[in-house]
Amino acid sequence: MKGRVIAVAGKGGTGKTTIGALLIRSALKSKVEPILAVDADPNYCLGEAMGMDVGETVGLLREDFGKLGSDLPPGMSKANYLEMQANKAVVEGDGVDLVTMGRQEGPGCYCFANDVLRSVVDNLQDNYPLVVVDNEAGLEHLSRRTTRHVDWMVMVSDPAPKGLRAIERVLGLIGELKLDVRKKSLVINRVPEKGLDPALLERAEKMRLDAPPLLVPADHEIEKKDIAGESLLDIENCQSCGLVDELFSQIMERT
Repeated sequence: MKGRVIAVAGKGGTGKTTIGALLIRSALKSKVEPILAVDADPNYCLGEAMGMDVGETVGLLREDFGKLGSDLPPGMSKANYLEMQANKAVVEGDGVDLVTMGRQEGPGCYCFANDVLRSVVDNLQDNYPLVVVDNEAGLEHLSRRTTRHVDWMVMVSDPAPKGLRAIERVLGLIGELKLDVRKKSLVINRVPEKGLDPALLERAEKMRLDAPPLLVPADHEIEKKDIAGESLLDIENCQSCGLVDELFSQIMERT
């Protein structure tokens, strides 16, 4: 199981981060730990969903390095300095550690820093049996090859045509960028009590995926936790949790 990577993708506002946090909850419940959670969305909130404080972001480390110039500690190379700083960005939790990538670089060339930081995050993955990545909507994080491969990509949509169009674009990007994504599935989140529009379900079922679409209902328990700013990792009585538990079991059995 070493280095198994689950990535979560989809447009903003679909509950992508919530699904990512619930997958981490499922992993902890199944005793698959330690887990490395990578928040690769510039509007990072995975840490909040897990009740963890975000320390230094990798983006800020990169910016600070750009301002440092040649003022390095004596006898330390730029690469070693960056690696030392990047390891400080790992926030340790109970069974799960968090790395927050932060915003993209500003003006200027950060090629060297980016390469080193990619290497650090990449090497970190070898220390964890499971890595869960909360991606940017456009998969920029994956396109920069920060993650070597994805064993299973969970694509999250809301119950609307716009959401499914975003998923279709994600599928197109995977092919266009030749990303190493081995299996893919779809979660349609916040499905109303009346159910999903049959035309949308038919459209979702026509996508070339490795599992049937998972329909997750609007969940009041999740909403309560979200409003209160509480961790989703210790939530117990919610319908969404059971469905995501089943998805996680399927991922572990098939990767």
